[in-house]
Amino acid sequence: MAQLLLCDNGTTQRPYHCTDPPVSLTLHISLAHEQDPGITLHVRRSGPRGPHLRLPLRSHRTHPSWLLRLVVGPQEDSPTSLLATRHLLLSTQHRPNSRVGPRYIQRSRVLVRGLNTQEKVSSASLKASWILARHGKPFTDAEILKDVMVSVLQELSTDKTTDALIASVKQMPLSARTAVRRIEVLSSDIHGDIICALREVDHYSLAIDESTDTTDVAQMCVYVRYFDDKTVSFQEELLFLIPLEGQTTGEILFAKLEEQFRKHSLSLEKINFIVTDGAPSMIGKQRGLVSRLREIVPNIQALHCLIHQSVLCAKLSGELKTVMDKVMRIINYIRGTSSTQHRLFRQLVTESEEASHSDLLLHNDVRWLSKGRALERMCTLLNEIKAFLQTKNSAPATEHLAQLEDKTFMANVAFLTDIFGHLNQLNLQLQGREKTIVDMVEKLEAFIKKLNLFETDMTSKRLLHFPTLKKHAPKEVTKGMVDFVKHVLGEFISRFEDYSSPKEILAFVRDPFSVQANPEFSLIVKETLPSLNEATFELQLTEFHTSSQMRSALQNAQSLCAFWLSCPEDYGEVKKLAFYVLTMFPSTYTCESTFSSMNAIKTHERNRLTNSNLENALRLKVTSLTPDIKKIVKEGKFQYSH
Repeated sequence: MAQLLLCDNGTTQRPYHCTDPPVSLTLHISLAHEQDPGITLHVRRSGPRGPHLRLPLRSHRTHPSWLLRLVVGPQEDSPTSLLATRHLLLSTQHRPNSRVGPRYIQRSRVLVRGLNTQEKVSSASLKASWILARHGKPFTDAEILKDVMVSVLQELSTDKTTDALIASVKQMPLSARTAVRRIEVLSSDIHGDIICALREVDHYSLAIDESTDTTDVAQMCVYVRYFDDKTVSFQEELLFLIPLEGQTTGEILFAKLEEQFRKHSLSLEKINFIVTDGAPSMIGKQRGLVSRLREIVPNIQALHCLIHQSVLCAKLSGELKTVMDKVMRIINYIRGTSSTQHRLFRQLVTESEEASHSDLLLHNDVRWLSKGRALERMCTLLNEIKAFLQTKNSAPATEHLAQLEDKTFMANVAFLTDIFGHLNQLNLQLQGREKTIVDMVEKLEAFIKKLNLFETDMTSKRLLHFPTLKKHAPKEVTKGMVDFVKHVLGEFISRFEDYSSPKEILAFVRDPFSVQANPEFSLIVKETLPSLNEATFELQLTEFHTSSQMRSALQNAQSLCAFWLSCPEDYGEVKKLAFYVLTMFPSTYTCESTFSSMNAIKTHERNRLTNSNLENALRLKVTSLTPDIKKIVKEGKFQYSH
């Protein structure tokens, strides 16, 4: 009598159990005695109603080993444990003249149909996990989503054929653990595409910033900007989210970054530009991250985030800082003294017919737009604030009311509202993804000219650009106000004198027809991009200038990037210089917005989220790429398990 051995590794005997969805098992069936002509494999599902299948196995005496491929899958009336399945694919190790019966071929076709159904269910599971990750939802919400889908289908179903669809939804694996694995697979697919693209390009830039999550773990966010041949566009993608458990010195930041580049076989020499938040650990002359990188890549250019610098230009001091502090005390008195007082103020504002807002805004120095918006809201609700303070008999209320009645004080408040309104407008123009350094430099140069205009406007007391000041105190223009405009102008000029890239190069990328092909410009180009062929560049630039087609293309292009992407390869060296500049990050906006998403994902309720799961969920939340779900399912990068 032959002995039947079912083993997953050739040695261990055990019954096979599975859960929904199927798993693919490779089993070896051996005959204990070569003389036996064959055996019969009995396959049945556990349970009283399980079908019984007898599968005869024939073997040549000299070839007793058989390889049995089983896909253990879900059945309609038995969602739990199975000993095996009806879907069997049998392949034998046999001589060329051996025969395989038609019944085995028929069962193979049944298996293929089963796999196609399972692939659809798995694809649906991946897409559901993708949607949840894009919205930053917890992993456990996947099960809720599944319950919602089943309930909606059951309620809307009027046809019995929908029962099959409901059954498929119920089979779709969406447990919390499954969602974790699905999100990991999707993130790995996107990250793999980014890594492959970076290995192919000539250069890319990095934006690096560091912040702390809800569990006080420092997270270093590393973004990369590069040209992607696959999508024929410039991409800004999250490259790494590196946790820093201890100190966050420049040496540690460099070591962590170098470790990740080495792990993924990326070259630090391809980095042409790096932008940071300007912290000492980033830009320190001796041990900062940038300094350590320059030891490896001497020609790397570094830039302090342009948005950060524009905010620092308007730092208050002296009398205006005192005025701002008093404004914050008034707001905090109304909103922070007690919840009852805050409710009464909101009730008063709601009942007012003139009020255009419902509440005051608190100021937070970390938020770029906070100061200007808090001031604007206070000036808008000035009458309601005065009316509310008059109802209070406390000493602080009397003091605050007296300040609001002071014309000089209110003139300063109105001036600050207007000037920070202009700064907020600039800030909003600089924010956003897909901003090039050329675009930002253009906005900053324009604002410097506006500051000259503001100074003239203040000196002449026309106040065309200071509507709030003109409304509340038109005759209270002080020397301190004019001096502050001059101070901001001086800060902008000094901080934005150098953009870590020659202005001639930036002007060329903005308008290549404004630069002549001469030795002086060629020398600047060669210093910026040593790999450029100087002679070829001059010849191509000369042809470029005489091309009416390119001049027309520049005028009709939707954006600067779109123009250079459409530039023919006949101007390869000219295009190479433009691409070198367009890959540069101008700010750390992408990092800042990613930290906001990080705090929305890793909340106090989800404080046990691991660093790897946080990075995976965050990458899917902020990426502009789309994973290839069909490829993931076909390649079987995940197990068909619940």
